[in-house]
Amino acid sequence: MTWIRTIPLSEADDELRRAAEGQRSLYPIEYATPVHPAEGGGAQIVESHSLIPQALYHAFATFGSLMSPDLPLTRRQQEMITTVVSVTNRCVY
Repeated sequence: MTWIRTIPLSEADDELRRAAEGQRSLYPIEYATPVHPAEGGGAQIVESHSLIPQALYHAFATFGSLMSPDLPLTRRQQEMITTVVSVTNRCVY
């Protein structure tokens, strides 16, 4: 659980809702279900950025864009890189 104030998607204004839905639309379907869901069903890591919707969108849309199937890396290569970075950073998600 985050220790900062967050805004659940159920209480989001239009700007926050558009930012959250916009970045989510860029992610592969395998990412549709959060590993660590927040009370409202969204991802805790995304909600931790909910006070600044533009930052939320840009931070998470970057990753979504990097996982695009239109890029020359295969999905296996993308996942391998993501896994190595997460392990290196001692990240649990």
